[in-house]
Amino acid sequence: MALSEKQEYFRKRMLNAWLFRFFLFLRLPMGWATGMKVIALETDRAATTVAHRWLNQNPFKSMYFAVMAMAAELSTGALALLAIEGIKPSVASIIVNMDGEFIKRATSRVKFTCEDGKAVFDAVERCLVTGESEVVKMRTVGRTSDGTEVAIFHFTWSFKQRGNKK
Repeated sequence: MALSEKQEYFRKRMLNAWLFRFFLFLRLPMGWATGMKVIALETDRAATTVAHRWLNQNPFKSMYFAVMAMAAELSTGALALLAIEGIKPSVASIIVNMDGEFIKRATSRVKFTCEDGKAVFDAVERCLVTGESEVVKMRTVGRTSDGTEVAIFHFTWSFKQRGNKK
């Protein structure tokens, strides 16, 4: 699937470490404080990462669940934002549900990968064609550098055409 010029520009900004950190600092300071990063963003998949460090840990010396949830949401949200970037008429997106499963203690850097990009782009397309809201349940898996699964999250995103009274 080919990206529009605006979508490609957005993708490059998300992958630029300095620009992304500046965005987090201004708009999502807790994301900035945790040090989360977008490391991959394509039409079919996105990956984010967050390090285990003193600020991100719970009293049990593993990564705090909320820090993992932020990085997990970012892996799905980056795809959602990429899909709606520059679309006319504009489309709004919001999370309507979330659940998480914690499999193992995270005591090192965690990489979250979401491979539901096609479903998101298809939902946005249906939203534009029908004028109705569309929902997509996206799965993202958190793994340590050795491949150990530590968490699985599901985020349900809703997409709705702006200005549409249906």
